[in-house]
Parts: sequence; C-alpha cells; structure tokens
Amino acid sequence: MLFDSHAHLDDKRFNEDREEVIARATAGGLEGILNAGADMFSSARAVELAARHAMVWAAVGIHPHDAKDAREEDYDRLAAWCALPKVVAVGEIGLDYHYDLSPREVQQAVFVRQLDLARTVGKPIIIHDREAHADVLATVKREGKGLAGVFHCFSGSVEMAREVLKLGFYVSVAGPVTFANANKLHAVVKAVPLERLLIETDCPYLTPVPFRGRRNEPAHVRYVAATVAALLDMEDEALAAAATANTKRLFGIA
Repeated sequence: MLFDSHAHLDDKRFNEDREEVIARATAGGLEGILNAGADMFSSARAVELAARHAMVWAAVGIHPHDAKDAREEDYDRLAAWCALPKVVAVGEIGLDYHYDLSPREVQQAVFVRQLDLARTVGKPIIIHDREAHADVLATVKREGKGLAGVFHCFSGSVEMAREVLKLGFYVSVAGPVTFANANKLHAVVKAVPLERLLIETDCPYLTPVPFRGRRNEPAHVRYVAATVAALLDMEDEALAAAATANTKRLFGIA
C-alpha cells in the first residue's frame, strides 16, 4: 500500500473533481494521503477534508509565502486544530528565498514561532525549504531541539541530507526524482537510509514522468515510488511498504 505523505487536495485546481481524485487514489492502491496546509484557509480545508475522508489526514501551518499575513490569534487556532485526532503535524512551514513573497526576517520569525508551537502541541513538523538551505538548517539546529519531522520535496545535496539525518529528521522526495536530469536527487535517495525516506506528490505541483505538464494528483505517487525502488534496486511493493511504514511512524498514524 502507498501513502502520499504530502498533498494539497484543498487547492482550487481540484474543485471540479476532488472526490473523483480521492477515489482514483483509493483505486490506485493508496492507503492514505496527508494534506498539508499552507495558510489559515487551506489549513481549515485540510482539517475539513480529513474529517470527511477516512484515508485523508491533515497538517496545519503557515507557509513562508504567507508569513507576512500571520496574526497572533492564528497560532491559537493552529494549536486548537492540532488537538483534533486527524491533525498529525504542523506544516508546511519553513523558508522560501526563491520568491521572497514575505520578507525574509518575517519568514524566519514565523518559522521559529511555529517550531515553538509544534513543541508545545507535541506534533512533528513538515519543512518547506527552497533556496534557503543554510538558514533552514541553522534555524532547526538552534530552535528545533526535541522536534521530529521531514524535509518535504527535498532539494538539497547529499551533504545536506546527512545533516538532516543527524538531526533525526526524515527526507521526502516527490515528482522531480522521476526526471532524467535529477542526478543530485538520485544521489540523495541512495544516501538516505530506507527507514528515513518518505515519498510524496506535492500535488497539484511537481507532476512526475510520464504526466509532466499536467495537474498532479495523489494516485501519481506510484511513479515516484517506482523510480525510488529502481534507484535502490528494490521491488516496488517493498519500497511502498517501507515508505508507508515510515510515514505512519513519523506522524503517529495507526
């Protein structure tokens, strides 16, 4: 059984066929989908989707793009959501220096605030890191003591992956691992111990081969799994079972 450890089913691109997308995921052998929030609205939608669908779990958090809009009362609401049984993580949170849609100092402050929140509510974290590797690592080392979590859609080097593993975190890979020129990511997959590896779609983004150029969806996680299995010289089913077990262990899903 497969588990998409990071999706955005709340995205408006699923508004016309969200139920069919979830049905295709079930038919495609998925055991679960973790829907990650990116702001207060999408976090609320993630909670609602998890409540309505047995195979969907939720994470709630404020993405670095939206850090500029964070309000004091938002942290109380995030904490309240984290008390719900199907809310299993704080995320996605982190830093994004590619678009800089929020000032970097604001991103950093909101990131640290949510690390503190995760520690208070006893939840793992889902980290977004785009072109901010050094600052993300430094912040987690300094402010993330005692936390578990995953660097989602990993885009760093093998050396960075080793630092992430030293911190006790997991590494997750998405559709880009299926791209022919993804040599750096392929090397990362081979360097990460199997018991610390997750797979995801990050749908509707990062669509894997052979569907590049189209909207991504959770059922496509099997193409990520197949590529990772080939890189590790494993059977697809064995890789899927290991990655699913890792996801459930990290997020406390029975």
